[in-house]
Amino acid sequence: MIHPHGGTLINKNLPEIEKQKILGEKDEFVKIPIDSETKKVIKSIAFGIFSPLEGFMNENDTLNVLDHMYLESNIAWPFPIVLDISKEESQRINIDDHVILTSISDGPIALLKVEDIYDYNKKIFAEKVYGTNDINHPGVAKLFSQKEKLIGGEIFLINEFPAQFPELDLKPIETRVLFKTRGWDKVVAFQTRNPPHLGHEYIQKAGLTFVDGLFINPVIGKKKTGDFRDEVIINAYKALIENYYPQNRVVLSTFETEMRYAGPKEAIFHAIARKNFGCDHIIIGRDHAGVGNYYGPYDAHKIFENFPDLGIEPLFFRSFSYCSKCNSIVNDKICPHSADLHKFFSGSQIRDTLLSGKQPQSDVMRPEIANIILNYKNPFCE
Repeated sequence: MIHPHGGTLINKNLPEIEKQKILGEKDEFVKIPIDSETKKVIKSIAFGIFSPLEGFMNENDTLNVLDHMYLESNIAWPFPIVLDISKEESQRINIDDHVILTSISDGPIALLKVEDIYDYNKKIFAEKVYGTNDINHPGVAKLFSQKEKLIGGEIFLINEFPAQFPELDLKPIETRVLFKTRGWDKVVAFQTRNPPHLGHEYIQKAGLTFVDGLFINPVIGKKKTGDFRDEVIINAYKALIENYYPQNRVVLSTFETEMRYAGPKEAIFHAIARKNFGCDHIIIGRDHAGVGNYYGPYDAHKIFENFPDLGIEPLFFRSFSYCSKCNSIVNDKICPHSADLHKFFSGSQIRDTLLSGKQPQSDVMRPEIANIILNYKNPFCE
């Protein structure tokens, strides 16, 4: 099985006796409040999804990643994983302090050993991560709303907060054991933030044809307005797998993280995370993790040329459509017929059809999937 990114699967989950000791002394620590998405980052670091990261990046790693997409240790990483704090909070903390990261809903989440507190230029940060300073880009908008300073250091998980979908909350150590138990030597990952239409099913099954197993790994976390809600995506995939996949060839598991909409850089990020789960292939489609017109449709394909040492192999799919002459779903490499014979899968058109209360045609979306979506009063994020 493929090795984790950086060679070692990170585990920052403290033993129970140490957790209880810290909780017993919690009033002695400075506390930094964190939001729900930061909790997901901490969990991903703690259980090795973000290996080789052991905490939030210090200034040197942040600058190195911004400029070169590599950590100081010369391991590929596409964008900084950072924790923002206010100027007032920074004045209460010194280097080498231990602080508790805490949530309103779940209490103490993690212990942070402070390694660095530093300033950052949001405009430069945005330009280097997203390729734009446009506030209409959801990633840029979030970045510009962050606090004034960044704090870096190793984290230690105190409290694993409840998962949104506990039965699908598989950690890398668990997926790796599961793949091995099933005898899967080669596993292809599929990243998604949408319910499946027939085009998605086509590329998933095309990828599965050449490996032993398919790992469907939807993003569960904050998304932009108009994206599908998490439970809609999960229930749609459960129906697809139950009705149209051999059960011993597919694993459905959640990836608790927000969408950053960083386009090609996020494609690298998604590949690294799935490598840590134990996948040696990942499907990369058209405009992967894109938004609006900020990235070219195949920029997420081209960027992998810069990372020959990534370890996980991308499977690139360009356009795919339903060809009335072939009477099947095809892609531009295998079908010779003209565009007027093709029905392309348009996410916006599918959304518009669903919003009107109608099912998309059966050559676009399975009726079982459409029925699940239509059963929701509002299947979209607001």
